[in-house]
Amino acid sequence: MEMVRELDPALIKRKRNGEINIKSGNKIDVVVKRTIWVLTALTILAFFFFDYTGLQLDRAITETLHNIRVMFLEPGLSHFSWGEAFYQVGVTLGLGVLATIFGAIIAFFLSLMAAENLSKPWLSNTVRIVVAFIRAVPTVLWVLIFAIAAGLGSEAAVLGMLFHSVAYLVKAFSESFEEVNPGIIEALRATGSSWWHIVINGVLPSTFTYLLSWTFLRFEINFSVAVAMGAAAGAGGIGFELFMASGFYFDLREVGFITYAVLIIAIFLEVISTRLKERYFPSSVKTR
Repeated sequence: MEMVRELDPALIKRKRNGEINIKSGNKIDVVVKRTIWVLTALTILAFFFFDYTGLQLDRAITETLHNIRVMFLEPGLSHFSWGEAFYQVGVTLGLGVLATIFGAIIAFFLSLMAAENLSKPWLSNTVRIVVAFIRAVPTVLWVLIFAIAAGLGSEAAVLGMLFHSVAYLVKAFSESFEEVNPGIIEALRATGSSWWHIVINGVLPSTFTYLLSWTFLRFEINFSVAVAMGAAAGAGGIGFELFMASGFYFDLREVGFITYAVLIIAIFLEVISTRLKERYFPSSVKTR
């Protein structure tokens, strides 16, 4: 005869409306709440250590609002023409395209070695450890490392973004390869297919749309990084013009114009990305 222990009503915690509090006693919930309280307390405490010498709050707020108004409501070009602006945008897009294309090609072959269903365990683990280390280092730091080795310029920016793009795409591609139906691979192996035959005829047709989506996503990231690297590594492009307008010319109108240009391109890339997802992944778009 099965024994059933009854819960003591005194141990059951209920809400005000009488419902049982399911989260009661959840250790994760307690840790999250305590972490939030600690971070909030540290943030408030940090304000007491700021140096407020010479700060005029009313003047600071007024000047900030004025600068925002000039920047976003009165954009304009002063130090370069419209043609030069389009050229610099093209340079920035070119940096992102180069880093993405070469990164995707290199990452494709490395991801074949990193996928557990297509490679030996020791080789897969080795590739995963290496790309994890590369991915852990920020793109800006890689660009600065190559800037020291190759000198400031577009070469350092492309190499830095390429390094991080490869590590990012290897993880994404290898996970896509591992999600291929094992039955497809086993069926091809049973017919005596070679490794490359399995990859070309079994893996690629099942994962091509995912590879395309991940590659374009990385291109969006590389474009935004290229804007920042134009100033950090002297790579040129619209990012360098933004750095000059804000740090040397102090031209708020030009800063506003460049900000709008970058924003428009980012929105355009997002629209293309959404269209690709609607075409290749209609079910995932509808469920979002």
